[in-house]
Amino acid sequence: MGAGLELGRPLALLVLLVVPLLIWSMARRRRDGVLRLPASSLVRGLPRTLAQRLRWLPSVMRVLAVFLVALALTDPRSRTLEDLDVSHEGIDIMVVFDVSGSMQAIDFKPHDRLHVAKEVTADFVGGRPADRIGLTVFAGEAYTLVPPTHDHTSLKEILHSVEMGVIRDGTAIGNGVATALLRLRESEAESRVIVLITDGDNNAGQIAPMEAAAMAKKLDVSIHSILVGDGGPAPFPVGKDMRGRPVYREVVIPVDAELLERMSSLTGGRSWVATDRRGLERDFQDLLDELERTAISEETKTFRYVPLYPAFVLPALLLVILELFLSATWLKRFP
Repeated sequence: MGAGLELGRPLALLVLLVVPLLIWSMARRRRDGVLRLPASSLVRGLPRTLAQRLRWLPSVMRVLAVFLVALALTDPRSRTLEDLDVSHEGIDIMVVFDVSGSMQAIDFKPHDRLHVAKEVTADFVGGRPADRIGLTVFAGEAYTLVPPTHDHTSLKEILHSVEMGVIRDGTAIGNGVATALLRLRESEAESRVIVLITDGDNNAGQIAPMEAAAMAKKLDVSIHSILVGDGGPAPFPVGKDMRGRPVYREVVIPVDAELLERMSSLTGGRSWVATDRRGLERDFQDLLDELERTAISEETKTFRYVPLYPAFVLPALLLVILELFLSATWLKRFP
C-alpha cells in the first residue's frame, strides 16, 4: 500500500450513530417547547426578525461539532512513503554451522552438541543487534539457509529448526566456508567475518579447508573458529534398547584443532576449543569482545504518518463555544 489517508481507530466511526439520535432529541425538544397562543391571528403577519430566521443555527452547530469529534476519534492520518537512510554500527557475519552426525555426541550433558551449539549461537546473535548475520550449514555438503540480515528473529527461528540427517553426512569444512564466502563477497560492509562452528575433522567436500581459508584472506574475510569437543571419547547414540530408550557408547570423534587454528590464523581470526557448555559460552563471549564494529549504511523505505485529528478537534471546539454563546445571547429561546 502506498501513500494516502487511513484511520487509526476505524471503529470510532460508530460514534456517528449519536448524530441522528441528537437530531431526533433536538427536534422533539423544539416541538415540546412551543409557546402556544390562544389566537394565532394575533401574531400572523408580524415581520420575522433575523434571530427568528437563524434560530436553527445553534442546533446545526451542535450536530456539526459532534460529527467532527467523531471523525477526530478515528485518528485520521496521512501516510507518505519515504526513503530512509539507516546508519548504524555493525559488521556482516556468516555463521558456518556443522550439522554432521557427530554433533549427536552427548558430552554437553544433558543435551547433545547440536542442541547446545544452537542455543549458544542464538545468544551470540542476540548479542550483535547492529550486525547483519547469515547462516550456512554443512555436513557432507553445504547450503546457505539465511543470507546476512538484520532480521535476527527469523534467523534464530531457522537456526533452532536445523536438524541433523537432512544433508548427506560428512564434514565438509572447506565447502561450508566457501559457500559462506559466496554471500560475503556481495557484502559492501567494510568488515566481514565467518564464525565456523564444528566438532570434527574435514573428511568430505570438493574444496580443501586451507584453500577456502586462502579465498577468505583474498576477500579480506576473517575466520573465527570454535571447535566443539576435544576429540576424546564421548557418549554417542548407537541405537535403542527393547524399551525404545537410546543406547550410548563411548566413541572417539576425530578432530583437527590445528587445522582450524591455521585457518583462523591465516585470515587474522582466532580459534577456540570448547569442551562443555560453559566453555562454549565463554568462547562466544570472547568472540563478541573480539569482533570490531564498523559503520554500515543501508537504504530502506518507511511510512511517515502525520496526524490529522487537530483539523477536526479545533473546529469542533469553536463550534461548541459559538453555539453556547449564541444560545445564551442573541439566539436565546423562550421558553
